[in-house]
Amino acid sequence: MYKSLPDFLTINKSTIHGLGIFATQDIPSNSDLGISHIKNSMGHFENNYIRTPLGGLINHSDEPNCIKYQPFVLASPLIESGYEPAYYSIKTLRLIEKGEEITVFYTFYKVAE
Repeated sequence: MYKSLPDFLTINKSTIHGLGIFATQDIPSNSDLGISHIKNSMGHFENNYIRTPLGGLINHSDEPNCIKYQPFVLASPLIESGYEPAYYSIKTLRLIEKGEEITVFYTFYKVAE
């Protein structure tokens, strides 16, 4: 059965902005939380990526506890090749405690002050 978020994550009110993603249990460091952005080159989406529920509700932090990354990227640097990943996932940078909001440093655009 499809679930928009894994069982260890939930949506709740955020002190950062609106709603956010929160841990329902402790999550170990270096854990993959799931796909946040999926490539769609039709031109109807900001930066040509569709945000999943995880990517759409995760809030920005200058000191994030997670990172957006490209799974299965074997070559680097990729800038010269013009490669754009098919999707991005979110990975924890440290232990996330139950009740803690999941945050990333936004890279597709700058956060308005």
